[in-house]
Amino acid sequence: MDYKMLLSPMKIGKVKIKNRVVMSPMLLNFGQINGNATEAMINYYEERAKGGTGLIITEITRINDVNGASSMGQLSVSHDYNIEPLKKMASRIHMHGAKLFIQLHHPGRQNMELMIHTLPISILIDKVFSHYKDLLWKVIPLGKKLMDKNLLPLFTVSASKTSPSYVSNSKVRGLHKSEIKNLVKQFVDSAIRAKKADCDGVELHGTHGYLIQQFISPYTNTRTDEYGGSFVNRMRFLTEIYNGIREKCGKEFPIIVRMTADECYDKIGKEGQGYGLDTGIEIAKYLEKLGVDALDVSSASYDTFNYWLEPTSFKCGWRKYMAKAIKDNVSIPILAANLIRSPEQAEQQLEEGTQDFISLGRPHIADPYWTKKVIENRPQDISRCICCLYCIESMMEQAFKGGHATCAINPTVGKETEVEKISKDGNGRKIVVVGAGVAGLTCAKWLAFRGFDVTILEKENQVGGQLQLANKPPHKEKISWCFEDLLVACKKQGVKLVLDTLATNKIIESYDPYAIVIATGGHAIVPKFLANLDNDNLFTTTKILSGEVEIKNKNVVLIGSGMTGLETAELLVENNNKVTIVEMADKIAPKVWFQHLDDIVPKLLKKDTQILTSHKLTKVEKNGIIALNMKTNKEITIDADVIVLSMGVASNNELTTQVDGNKYKLYSIGDAAITGRIVDATTSAYDVAINQII
Repeated sequence: MDYKMLLSPMKIGKVKIKNRVVMSPMLLNFGQINGNATEAMINYYEERAKGGTGLIITEITRINDVNGASSMGQLSVSHDYNIEPLKKMASRIHMHGAKLFIQLHHPGRQNMELMIHTLPISILIDKVFSHYKDLLWKVIPLGKKLMDKNLLPLFTVSASKTSPSYVSNSKVRGLHKSEIKNLVKQFVDSAIRAKKADCDGVELHGTHGYLIQQFISPYTNTRTDEYGGSFVNRMRFLTEIYNGIREKCGKEFPIIVRMTADECYDKIGKEGQGYGLDTGIEIAKYLEKLGVDALDVSSASYDTFNYWLEPTSFKCGWRKYMAKAIKDNVSIPILAANLIRSPEQAEQQLEEGTQDFISLGRPHIADPYWTKKVIENRPQDISRCICCLYCIESMMEQAFKGGHATCAINPTVGKETEVEKISKDGNGRKIVVVGAGVAGLTCAKWLAFRGFDVTILEKENQVGGQLQLANKPPHKEKISWCFEDLLVACKKQGVKLVLDTLATNKIIESYDPYAIVIATGGHAIVPKFLANLDNDNLFTTTKILSGEVEIKNKNVVLIGSGMTGLETAELLVENNNKVTIVEMADKIAPKVWFQHLDDIVPKLLKKDTQILTSHKLTKVEKNGIIALNMKTNKEITIDADVIVLSMGVASNNELTTQVDGNKYKLYSIGDAAITGRIVDATTSAYDVAINQII
């Protein structure tokens, strides 16, 4: 495939973009308290520019420190001192032929009370107290606890007083008119700074439920003055920002508006709330008439989070109809993400007139060289984003700890310069990796990259390890991309793969290896009191997900509500089983990222799944279980035809005791070392391959 449209140039305003690939804005928290671009941030963006991307749009970039900061590591253009570091970043990006637009942003009600009024103080203290950050990261958890209990007397701001945002749950007040005027000026002043920093344009963030969208939406804007009420009045805040930037920066400086085509409240059962696609089209027409150079079409808000940042289960391209509806009604360029994961899909959506530019957010985290691989006609080498959401989860986790977001399948995020310095010092020394799951494949890939002679021994007749179970629930096919793409990379690096071979000490020694890496994964836990139970109706999730046991039209009790348990339950209800989930914790899946729960729990409830929290399994019987209510200390009996255990994973580490650790360099990675998630497997594998084997 030649990807003619994807690789062809196109202009946004007067600025020529060398191809149609855009890196979407994504906050990874590489900045510092004062908002200056750090070397780590510059390296991160430059790597994507090296990778062939035509246009990079920065992460949410703040224009206001008092109530408009979203994290302590966010990029900023709110002060003149932000200009020079940003200019350095622009220069580094321009070196590779890419253009740079700055996304101007204010979170409005989607901010956290913790960030109100606190950042200016932190910036001042950080200037004079070198260890302030260390203290700050210790104090913030206390502040978050107070915020969660609504004990902080601080309010986030919005177009008007409205309900709290779903994710931040902060108290909200409406902006005074004088504050609106000041915010307009701050947006304009920030655009001026972006231009002074030699950036190529700006994007106004008017989607995902942030402040500009809060003015546009009738749900969050109930004002009765000139900034509320009619459609034109609700557009006034954005109009004044646009007019101010155009006046100060001129017609040659492009302005994109990222807009919500549909707030998607109907998709979570709240029909009639907010606005739908008809209003989205009206917004687009208005903005074209206003003079906006391009529209970046997205959808939803924090209230409807999964409809703009999708979990694994969503189908690629599911929302392209929104971008197409906008494009059919305007003549300016349309940028859109639309959950695009392959260059074939990208080219098709360009050819069918869905959009003019392909916005890739998470795919650029997973593979910074996505575009270069398309240019060189090797799309099979792309490491595809599997939509696991660990990037947003880790960013949220690290935003107030001084760290940055990471990627489950790309352990080099934030280590861009480290990768450049990796020594090719393997010198053909032999290494045996036992296990072809994601940990083993990742380790083998990087060891081969260093020049080691790597052989993987795998007992099954296929690669993937436990991901060959994780990909079996409904709509989880993208999980397979992880090991499929790693296998391609391993083969390209010359890794030898031996399947259907149970590694023994004798077999391993026959390779006379320099080092041995144990990546034998884990297995489902069966509690000791059940281990020798004679019950033909008791199974682990492994038996169900592998297809070894097929259950249909039964009454099933599933013990444990982690992600594996929930996804097994989804597979069971698809087969017309009636499922009861028993969970010992006070809430379902307490360690699972909220977006996954928002995705799967409604599907289970729709199938009449019963969920019992605060209940502990005490006994398994032939026709059901006995569980202890941990709040009332009373036992209950639950009848069931089948009992399924989802009680965690234990390491398969027997081989580590069989191999002579004195004779060989011996390492364990992934679940074989410490059970965890995909990110834990890839991170430990990369660390062993790059840092520990010398």
